[in-house]
Amino acid sequence: MTIGIGILGAGRWGSHLIRKFLAEPRVRVVAIADPYEPSLERLRQQQALATDPALAETTLTADWRSLLHQPGLDAVVVATPAASHYAMIEAALQLGHHVLAEKPLTLTTQESEALCQLAQAQNRLLVVDHTYLFNPAVEVAKAVIEAGQLGKIRYGYASRTHLCPVRQDVDALWDLAIHDLAIFNYWLGENPRSLQAQGHVWLQPQTATALSPQGLADTVWAGLQYASGIPVQLHWSWLNPDKQRRLVLVGDRGALIFDELADEPLVLMTGELEMQPQGYVPANLARQAIAIPPGESLQRVCAHFVDCIEQNCPSDRSSGEVGAQLVGLLTALSRSMAEGRAIAL
Repeated sequence: MTIGIGILGAGRWGSHLIRKFLAEPRVRVVAIADPYEPSLERLRQQQALATDPALAETTLTADWRSLLHQPGLDAVVVATPAASHYAMIEAALQLGHHVLAEKPLTLTTQESEALCQLAQAQNRLLVVDHTYLFNPAVEVAKAVIEAGQLGKIRYGYASRTHLCPVRQDVDALWDLAIHDLAIFNYWLGENPRSLQAQGHVWLQPQTATALSPQGLADTVWAGLQYASGIPVQLHWSWLNPDKQRRLVLVGDRGALIFDELADEPLVLMTGELEMQPQGYVPANLARQAIAIPPGESLQRVCAHFVDCIEQNCPSDRSSGEVGAQLVGLLTALSRSMAEGRAIAL
């Protein structure tokens, strides 16, 4: 049976999702909605030129509510700004549609939890597009960790920086942090029990929001303490010309490095300290580039969503509950920055 899907949002990320679902043989893209006329015009031109035959019979509309009532619709993909997610997802679930939502799920923990409860009450699936959780390198890294190749985990750290894009609706925390939080939670198989964050505002001190009452932070540092006692230090910035996308987990027998900008994105550095008469000296040093199987992360997200619908089974990796937990962490980090103190979870 072909699954009818409607896509809300045809912007930068929505365009990627449209392309992936058009290429998914188990899916028919019933309709696409976007209030921005140039986005719809681009899709109309694609239809007219027949550059993508799968798009030929897709309804295009500026009204997202009308999309939800299209005949043959089974599921909805929400790829719009996060502030609009709650109303769209709630309406889709109320009408009995499964939902794949771009992250973050919403901008408040209360709204995210309410959507999870609604999905359960409606017996519908709510999946969140945490793309990194479907990255083959992240999956292989988890297998390395679970195989004990790092020994006892001691700590982790990460840095995600670049010059731009500078958002004008949320700060660097809400723009960048969710990727690293999702990965560390997945790798460690647990959630933080406490956290503390500090941010600096240089570019937009005048832009106060409910989440960022002191202006939009351009750079944020955060410390997490996981339930097992593992500490993780994180750095996010859109003011740093040194572009970084690097996560490291350190154990007593080695370190696992995921650097998606490197020629070898996943590397295991083994080594430990031995006590000698002259003091501690390094031993058993080695470097191993770990092979990563082929696979495109976003395509795997889309296929996972379709699998969940076909099997009528909640997501085992990126469910609405996972999305709500991550929104809770972002909210707590924002609160820690605003109040200047550590937050227990």
